[in-house]
Parts: sequence; C-alpha cells; structure tokens
Amino acid sequence: MKKFDILIVGAGMVGLTLALAIRKTTTLTVAIADTSPVSPLSDEPNVRVSAINLASKQIFKQLGVWSGIAEQRLQDYQHMHVWDKAGYGKLLFSSDELSGVEDNEQLGWIIENDVIRHALWEQAQHDEGITFYVDEKISNIGVGESEVFASFSTQMPITAKLLVGADGANSWVRKQMDMPLTFRDYDHHAIVGTVKCASGHQNTAWQVFLPSGPLAFLPLYNSDLCSIVWSTSPEDAQRLMALSVEDFSKEITAASDGKLGNITLTSETFSYPLKMRLSQSFVKDRVALVGDAAHTIHPLAGQGVNLGLLDAVSLAQLISSELESSKEESVENTQWASSTLLNQYSRWRKSEATEMIAAMESIKQVFTPQQKLTQVVRGIGMSIFNNTPVIKNALMKQALGLKEDLPSLATYKR
Repeated sequence: MKKFDILIVGAGMVGLTLALAIRKTTTLTVAIADTSPVSPLSDEPNVRVSAINLASKQIFKQLGVWSGIAEQRLQDYQHMHVWDKAGYGKLLFSSDELSGVEDNEQLGWIIENDVIRHALWEQAQHDEGITFYVDEKISNIGVGESEVFASFSTQMPITAKLLVGADGANSWVRKQMDMPLTFRDYDHHAIVGTVKCASGHQNTAWQVFLPSGPLAFLPLYNSDLCSIVWSTSPEDAQRLMALSVEDFSKEITAASDGKLGNITLTSETFSYPLKMRLSQSFVKDRVALVGDAAHTIHPLAGQGVNLGLLDAVSLAQLISSELESSKEESVENTQWASSTLLNQYSRWRKSEATEMIAAMESIKQVFTPQQKLTQVVRGIGMSIFNNTPVIKNALMKQALGLKEDLPSLATYKR
C-alpha cells in the first residue's frame, strides 16, 4: 500500500494547479488519479477555451507554466465590447482606461483548455513529489480517523491524509461522499465552436445580449478566428445545431449585427446544458472539493475557471501556512488536514463562489426579455456605466481578479 500526503482525483486544469501549488509551497507528496492523460495538441484550435484573468496568469507564472502556455497558443485582448440587441445600451472597455494597475496592458487572455492542461501536466510530470495514477479509475474511497483509503480494481490501494475532488461538475468524489448539492437549471444550453470573422477580432472580446441569451466572441491566436459561446434556450439550441454551416453562419452574422463582418463557422459545434451547482459544504471529513466539483456558474462572464484556480491556490496556501506556523519536526504531527483548517477553506471559497453565482444571476435577470420600458431603463443604465470612469475601472479590476484577500500565488506582482 502506497502512502501519500494528498490524493487529488481529477487532473484537469484545477487539479493539476493544486498539485503544483502544493509542491511549490510545501514538501508534501501528491498522488493524482485520472484516466484521461493529455494527448498531443492539434494543429486546429480546440472549441473549449477559457478567459484567463490577471490573477490566474499570476498563478501560472508562479507555478512556472506561463511560458509553456505562451509558447503554444494564446490570445491577449485589450478591449471588450458589450451591447444589448434589444436596446441601445452598450459597454466599451479598454486597457488604456485601466488605472491603478501598472505594467498591465491586457484585459485578459483567451486560451484553449487543452493548451493550459498540457503545460500543467508537463510541469507536474517533472516533479518527483507528484505521482500519476492513470491506468484505471478509483473504485472506492473510505475515510478513516487519520487517513483516506482509495481502492482500485487491480492495483494496490493507496492512502492519503487528505483527498481532494477536482473531478468536474459531475464529481464522483462528491457523490461518493454524499455531499449535498444546491442545484438550478439555467434553462440555457451553450453552443461552442470556432468561427472566422471577415473583419477580424481586433484584439477584442465581443458579447451581445440577445433576447434568447448572450453570445460571446472570444479572440483566438489567429487574428480572424474567434471561439464562440452562444447561450440560448434548449429549443433554440436544438434548432441552431440542426442548421447547415451556411445557414448557421448567416444567423450568427445577423446576431452579431455585422460588427465582425461576415462570419463563417469553421469547426464542429457542440452543445451542453448550463446548470448552477453549489456544494452545500466544500469539505467533509478528510475530503475537500475544488473547481467545478464544488461549484459551476453561468459562463456569461467567463469566470468559472478563474474561480476554480483560486480554490486550488487558496487550499494550498492554508496548508502551507499551517505547516509553517506549527514548526513541528514531523509533518505527521501537524494539523494541516484538520477539520478546522478545511472548514476555513470551505468558508473562504464558498463565500466567493456564492457571490459570483449571485452576480451572474443578477446579470442574467437584467438581460432577460422584458417589457419595452425595462429595455429603455436597461439601456440608460448601461450608458451611465459606460460614461462613468470610476465604475468602469472597478468592473475591469473585478474581471481581472484584482481584489482583496487573494492568495499569495494569485497576487499581482510587477
């Protein structure tokens, strides 16, 4: 039976970030269980991308993976253009207007999920304190007084003092631990794909609020390519998915008011339902949840991955701080996996996740089809925001992840 300090189930972006953060700040040993190892990157952009903010970039820089990401494919953007299809309101953001953030010329970066995961995986493979289990899934977990036991069908079982579920929205760990979940169907499906824009993306993230939901154009590494996230009703998503490439291209061009020129679909499209999930507690016994295993939110502000990455480095920081403050000769005698520490993590991260869920719900409700008077008021409000530098600056800083109480690995450093 192999013993580790921490077992992470799930080697996605958040799970790998947690492993590297633990190893950077402590000497604890880490096991990662995931049966989906990375594969070579395709020459074509993957349709699943993430909007990475400045706080997440700082995490990747501190963990030594940002240069590996940059050597592959990413696209920075300096502008955001948000407008209301049903009214006249619009919001225009530019990094030139950002005050109080020196030496930062970007509002964010659009990066394929595969590119991020590939860089994190490669870094973790070179760490002798991280062991991968990729041959088969864990079949059972059991929690004892001082350890968590993980069993496989054929391999020898392993133990750890802490198990972390980083295994996504349909978390097996969360279900095994019978951790209650608050759930809401957004009644939206997201359509993702890659499109070519005749006028180019202009280093701008574009988002239009349609009567059926938001449509985002996220700039990719080629100046004329964008990744789309089209959130709409299940019925409309089914209709759009059934269209020919030509008809889909015409419809998305019309939806975008021609702001990016004629738009052509260049990839397959995929559709999936959008649901809000929030675990009622992020911890139970010696088990903690991070990322989508703990919470999922509407993608309209592109903050889901950033929120999960903060979960990872927050947990790592609490563990590191406990080890540092205990000054015990043996890791065995410290309280780094105690219920007190884990509950502190749960309160910290659940509070931020709850605030983000509420914010996304408020935005969604504001842009839900309303009566004409409501549309006029909404347009007036957007115009006021757009012409108030203090408000715009605060919104940009929020989107960049610049706020108080950030973990040290996410804190912006010049």
